[in-house]
Amino acid sequence: MSAIDLYARKTDGYEARLAHTIAVLQAAAAEHLGRIVQSTSLGAEDMVLTDLIARHQLPIAVATLETGMLHAETSALIPRIEARYGLTVEVYKPVAESVVHFVKTNGEKAMYESIDLRKACCGMRKLEPLARMLAGRAAWVTGLRREQSNNRGVVGFSETDDHGRAKINPLADWTWNDVWHYIATNDVPYNPLHDEFMPSIGCAPCTRAIAVGEDFRAGRWWWEDEKAKECGLHVKEPAVSMIGGAA
Repeated sequence: MSAIDLYARKTDGYEARLAHTIAVLQAAAAEHLGRIVQSTSLGAEDMVLTDLIARHQLPIAVATLETGMLHAETSALIPRIEARYGLTVEVYKPVAESVVHFVKTNGEKAMYESIDLRKACCGMRKLEPLARMLAGRAAWVTGLRREQSNNRGVVGFSETDDHGRAKINPLADWTWNDVWHYIATNDVPYNPLHDEFMPSIGCAPCTRAIAVGEDFRAGRWWWEDEKAKECGLHVKEPAVSMIGGAA
């Protein structure tokens, strides 16, 4: 059974939430013209946002982080987006020398050894490339939703990040049913791993399928305490350990 079969449902207030999301995107694009980017994880929520950006011809760049550890199914979405929407996806990768040094020093499975090592890996593969993605930009768009986790339960439609940039979260009040209803209605391409009970997809070593009744993000860093389950992309003042020379 596909994710669409499982989750796509039109719920009360969907049209109003969709209209508000479009308005948020339009206002952000106008306010930060030429200096705004969608930072897409290529997950279901971000595919909705990319579709809206393309459908409404909004002047918002689309960019992603290719960590070097993504599932092949995730990476394959980049050319699919470009072919479907006629957009160029900016791709930011970690510094190759940093990756080689980190793996040589700590091993390929360092993320399982300690939270500090896992966060150092995230810092090297995600936070440093994200800093380059956002350099010179005034705003970024994310697919954060309040329903995703307790840590994200109070996310606003617009926030200010630690560097003074506007962080726009147009889907903040959307439900998982909303996301899949939009995907089904608009034939939006999505990661086939969502059909394998992976609602939240990150790097391959740090993502597993979830079981019935588990939390939305239970498949991310499943060996860690719930409070540690963020990579730093959406945490205020992230502290990334300098282990093995990794940034």
